[in-house]
Amino acid sequence: MKKGIYILIVITTILGLHSCKKQQDSFSSAALSDYYPLQVGKYITYKLDSTLFINFGQRDTVTTYQVQDRIEAQITDNLNRPAYRIVRYIRRNASQGWVANNNTFMVIPTENTIELVENNLRFQKLKLPIRKDFSWKGNSYIDTYTINSEVKYLDDWDYTYDSLDVPLTLGAVQVDSTIKVAERDEFLGQDPHIAGTLYAEKNYGVEKYAKQIGLVYKEFLHWEYQGSTHTYTGYGVKLTMIDHN
Repeated sequence: MKKGIYILIVITTILGLHSCKKQQDSFSSAALSDYYPLQVGKYITYKLDSTLFINFGQRDTVTTYQVQDRIEAQITDNLNRPAYRIVRYIRRNASQGWVANNNTFMVIPTENTIELVENNLRFQKLKLPIRKDFSWKGNSYIDTYTINSEVKYLDDWDYTYDSLDVPLTLGAVQVDSTIKVAERDEFLGQDPHIAGTLYAEKNYGVEKYAKQIGLVYKEFLHWEYQGSTHTYTGYGVKLTMIDHN
């Protein structure tokens, strides 16, 4: 009888350990630092396509620059957490020298998230676990709901890991492993090209991060159309990595 109980205990223990291993494998995740490495001196150079509406909002125009984001210092944020200051430099093309454009970001790597502070807006760009279809409220720290908020269009965005470990070609640059974060793909109202349209709004955001590099592609677009004046307001940004160190 005692021998039978002993065998039962051994079998139960083995099954329990096997179950724990399967559960750990199911929830295993790459580290955030794999896709967002932070080190003073690191830089990434991008082609920047900037979309603005001109002619009193009658049509959009795209202007192209080159920008370089450089990690220039390790600092602390207002909660005394370790953070990094990133300074953006800009030029028209490769024949010109870099000029700082007063655009500074702060990145805070926490235990479970990568936070980015830009224009006093705090985004949760990445979050654990890095697992397909995992989602989180990436803009939840941003005031999108008070009457004076100028960024109500950022409300309730669901960031989702759309794909993992995917090779990506960016012009002449190839990267082996990327993750895609789908942030928003929303259209409200009616097509502005349809006669009688009173209002329309487009919100779109997607970012791609490469292993051991960081952000390699970003696309953001927000515009609103007012039928009473037949005008658009808004802006768009597209970043495509050119090189990095």
